Amino acid sequence: MTERYLGVLGIAEALGVTRHAVHKWRSRYSDDSDHPFPAPDVEIDGAPGWRPDRLTEIAQWREGLPGRGAGGGRPSLAHQEYLKEAAARGLTRDEAMRALATFTQEFPEMTEPEICAWLVGKWRD
Repeated sequence: MTERYLGVLGIAEALGVTRHAVHKWRSRYSDDSDHPFPAPDVEIDGAPGWRPDRLTEIAQWREGLPGRGAGGGRPSLAHQEYLKEAAARGLTRDEAMRALATFTQEFPEMTEPEICAWLVGKWRD
């Protein structure tokens, strides 16, 4: 009987991100980090594989990434600066938050503060 595993591409497709994002998460959040990416169940010729039933665990790991609501509390300084710059450009808070959510989904390899700083930098150029 053949066992099926999800590779990096399978994880990416299931989460709606690029395979580059999954590679980035694995390198950025290694075993020695505060929020390590779930270890693969198997490795074949250097390619990692996860059992399909672990997809929920991996999705929960992603939701715990910094900038995705983990920890709650006060927004980062980059987030506050982003909202200030967005308002200066005529965006309502809701519009700015929807735009930020879109960028966060589009660039999952970046944290929310990184996206905020990038957008503020683009606006100020």
